[in-house]
Amino acid sequence: MSNKRPPPALKSLLLEARLEVLPSGGIVDRVHEHVAPGRTVTVTASPTKGLDATLEVTERLAQRYRVVPHLAARMVPRAGLPDLVSRLQEAGVTEVFVPGGDASGTVETFDSALDLLLALDELGRPFEQVGITGYPESHPGIEDHVLVQSMWDKREHATAIVSNMTFDHAMVGRWLESVRDRGVTLPVHIGVPGPVDPGKLLRMATTIGVGDSMRFLRKQKNVFARIALPGFSSTTFVRKVAQLAADERLGIRGLHIYTFNQVGRIEAWRREQLDRL
Repeated sequence: MSNKRPPPALKSLLLEARLEVLPSGGIVDRVHEHVAPGRTVTVTASPTKGLDATLEVTERLAQRYRVVPHLAARMVPRAGLPDLVSRLQEAGVTEVFVPGGDASGTVETFDSALDLLLALDELGRPFEQVGITGYPESHPGIEDHVLVQSMWDKREHATAIVSNMTFDHAMVGRWLESVRDRGVTLPVHIGVPGPVDPGKLLRMATTIGVGDSMRFLRKQKNVFARIALPGFSSTTFVRKVAQLAADERLGIRGLHIYTFNQVGRIEAWRREQLDRL
């Protein structure tokens, strides 16, 4: 146990941390092996594998976990939305995450996250919780003012924000302050880069399909370097976020850990941090 007193919020943040996984081969067995039943696991959407891959992993994990599927708007067919909702409800899903997604979309799919959120409203808001994306760091393909307006437009159709991965706790604090100053009051799950092995991360990128692999590498081109930097520590980052959580105005609800499917490594780290408290 460290002599330095941990931030009061640290224990609850670690206990309730969400784990994000990709719908690749073997991930269900990996989660079963390393993650205790009842935890929250979110399942991303793969443009190459299609939305069915997300739904299948969701259905299998939902037997033991609280699962949050990513419904990437530009992958969801408009005509198929009622059936998709029914399928998720039958699996016991009560929460979804609605990003725009990396897919280019077609005339048959939704145009944007807001477009899909409005359609869910028309169906009577079938899910208790709906998450939308937040960007503490700039998005490589979207201007900052567009991101700000998008969050404002979506705020009344969602119940929480899930932040994109960032490596700078000070930037997270400034971003949260700006979000609150703009009148957005939704609670936020802070995206945390787990202490993954960069080599395994690179190898994983080659197993998720050619198209997905290229998108993955483009999106995470800085992740490999930044995770490996001597100055970055997931442990320190999480402690700093826990300090920010003491400011109730910032509205930090929890941690969203990007596992890159290194579930065993992430869970061992999380339990180690709890044991030190």
